[in-house]
Amino acid sequence: MKHVGLLVRLEAKPGKEQAVRDFLTGALPLAQQEPATTTWYALQLAPATFGIFDTFPDEAGRQAHLNGPIAAALMAQAADLLAVEPVIEQVAILAAK
Repeated sequence: MKHVGLLVRLEAKPGKEQAVRDFLTGALPLAQQEPATTTWYALQLAPATFGIFDTFPDEAGRQAHLNGPIAAALMAQAADLLAVEPVIEQVAILAAK
């Protein structure tokens, strides 16, 4: 079972919505290479609001992801793409199917 996760909210700068979409879809191959990332979803919640939800078997997997290439790329491009800093919430998975 997946025990821990991340819920990340991203707010695109005006005119950068497609660039954020492209970033997120382009990150999928990186997530697929992370053995401790059990699930990884890129979401669009509203026209300029995006998110990432991912799960891990344990805290070590979550920390590996937070220190991995997707997070590094996101932080490197955040000033250009995002209206505000990403909101990163560490969550506990209570139930899953």
